[in-house]
Amino acid sequence: MTIRACIYARVSTTSQSVERQIRELEDVAAKNDWVIVDTYIDNGISGSKGRDKRPELDRMMKDAIKRKFDVVMISSIDRLGRSLQHLIEIMNDLQSKTIDLFMLKQAIDTTTPTGKLMFSVIGAMAEFEKSLIRERVLSGLENAKAKGKVLGRKTNLNASTERQIVSMRESGATIRKIAAECSVGTQTVYKVLRAA
Repeated sequence: MTIRACIYARVSTTSQSVERQIRELEDVAAKNDWVIVDTYIDNGISGSKGRDKRPELDRMMKDAIKRKFDVVMISSIDRLGRSLQHLIEIMNDLQSKTIDLFMLKQAIDTTTPTGKLMFSVIGAMAEFEKSLIRERVLSGLENAKAKGKVLGRKTNLNASTERQIVSMRESGATIRKIAAECSVGTQTVYKVLRAA
């Protein structure tokens, strides 16, 4: 069975060239008897930019949905992105379409069992990092509460505003009108009225 490959190349500035990346990947494809069906090049775009700011990456991911290729070839993982979150999203999207990934510099090739294992390890590390971040955030919030800090948006709700809300409602004002005039949200108006 012929393996259809595509190349994704990116450089951060317009003064740089993708020629070397493409040439090295074409050599690998030739050695593996992979047929290159398309080449996606983002010129002068930082790897920190998301998919929405990288037109060729976006086009490649849309073509992945259509299964136009079996493997994505990149010269290095940083060509796909600099944010671990973006990298994992792209990798997971490709994996969900059973599209393999070949990274030349990292020697990761998910068409092989070893490459699949490495891919799984990268995914597990990303999940681990996400859970650590979540734990740190929750710990920080608990610490702030313990120190007496009030979390959430500041409110202008006070006893005077509460009386105004109740009075306006008794006069027949709508919830939206009360919220607008008292500069509070509609949920706050409902909460005050329930308490009254």
